[in-house]
Amino acid sequence: MITLYTTHCPRCKVLKAKLDSENIDYEVVEGEEAIREKGFVTTPLLEVDDKVLTFAEAMQWINTR
Repeated sequence: MITLYTTHCPRCKVLKAKLDSENIDYEVVEGEEAIREKGFVTTPLLEVDDKVLTFAEAMQWINTR
């Protein structure tokens, strides 16, 4: 399962566009409150099989999968 945590910031939009261009299925969690409830303080984050990736890690994961 893949989940994108986003507040629609510029990096969030880049990561979403990359996921879409690679035809990767994912769920979206939006809004600062929902993201804070998970204990996260920055966005975007990508959760892949219970591993949370930062923007840079997520882009690398997408590029090497």
